[in-house]
Amino acid sequence: MRICGIDPGLRITGYAVIEAEGARVKLVEAGVVRPDKECTLPVRLRQLSLEVHDVFSEHRPDIIAVEKLYSHYAHPVTAILMGHARGVILASAAQAHIEIKDIAATQIKRLLTGNGHASKVQVQGAIMHVLGLKETPEPPDVADAIAIALAGWRLSESSRLSNRSGG
Repeated sequence: MRICGIDPGLRITGYAVIEAEGARVKLVEAGVVRPDKECTLPVRLRQLSLEVHDVFSEHRPDIIAVEKLYSHYAHPVTAILMGHARGVILASAAQAHIEIKDIAATQIKRLLTGNGHASKVQVQGAIMHVLGLKETPEPPDVADAIAIALAGWRLSESSRLSNRSGG
């Protein structure tokens, strides 16, 4: 199973593709998409859409995992812009007929560390441990995308095991 975790943003969108087989998981690719900040919003959204589509076409994920948005952001303009980016990503995934998992930030942290209020450092430590990485992935958008992908994997494994046991 391939899972693509995406940390949406209009300046930088982090993505990570992992491959999982049962309890074994490996990082296939991780990187960022950087739409041209000098362009208009519609052009930047188109650039994001095309680049995300390329990632989906190249890696053919079974699942796209994306962090949920909340309405209580301290910076509402940033949240609205992120919503635009997230919408483009969700539309691209739906158009490619890829299953989408919306995961709350606290759930991502809980699935990786056991604590829904874990720090960024704790989450980074968890992804390094699970994937056997020697260094923290950079930039932070990549580390966040890896965490989202791993949370998507843990959710799908939990669902698969639950279905198998009849629960």
